[in-house]
Amino acid sequence: MKIIAGLGNPGTKYENTRHNAGFMAVDELADRLSLVFSQEKFSSQFAKGKINGEDVVLLKPQTYMNDSGIALRQCLDYYKASPQDVVILYDDVDLPVGKIRIRQKGSAGGHNGVKSVIHCIFTNEFDRIRIGIGKDPQIPMIGWVLGKFPSEQKQDLQTALDAAAKAAEDIILNGTMHAMNSYNAKKV
Repeated sequence: MKIIAGLGNPGTKYENTRHNAGFMAVDELADRLSLVFSQEKFSSQFAKGKINGEDVVLLKPQTYMNDSGIALRQCLDYYKASPQDVVILYDDVDLPVGKIRIRQKGSAGGHNGVKSVIHCIFTNEFDRIRIGIGKDPQIPMIGWVLGKFPSEQKQDLQTALDAAAKAAEDIILNGTMHAMNSYNAKKV
């Protein structure tokens, strides 16, 4: 059992904002797997399927970004899964738009959704795929992450979302090290 969670904020107010890059990437993965988020479970939009015979749960926590870990904890407890079965996809202001980075563990790096996950699952040792959203020093951080991508960045964003979805599949199929070697080295 693998749990792949995209972090973001629920509701139309936050659709297509930079902070919802994790939701967008998990939507991309669901499309690739022909899965539909048709249920509410674990305080999340929920879909279940398989990747090469491995059971996979896709989550989009509806607890708002800063409480994302609550939903993930519910799912882990229900399936009696471990943090090593988790892959988190989320936005990262320290990466340019169009880039992704995969890591097996690490700090929250100032990301409140990741802080919540670490707090609720009691470890920072879980796979994560960071999706670049860039930053603008002229715009306050909260305004930046809750802003939408401009049209000139849409293609770079789509490139990153495609790569993030493929990387999540690669983690399940071939392991995290393989995915890191494949995607961290690319100009993606």
